Amino acid sequence: MNISLKLTMIIAVVFAVLSFSVAITGFTSIGAMTDPKQVADAWGFSWFWTFLGGVALLFGVASWWMSRPQNNREEA
Repeated sequence: MNISLKLTMIIAVVFAVLSFSVAITGFTSIGAMTDPKQVADAWGFSWFWTFLGGVALLFGVASWWMSRPQNNREEA
């Protein structure tokens, strides 16, 4: 199955937005928690989704960079 670069960029952006929204929800819900174990788990959960969003963003930027026109490359 071949996925075009444009589709890869779209999927990466959508996944990054979803991942960051889950992370933000996790970070904002920490204030209402009282159990220290639950707070520690929420921090880990939120940072994990932040990491996933960063990886998706990295793949989106890499796809955009690969899809740029190669007109301005200098010939050696």
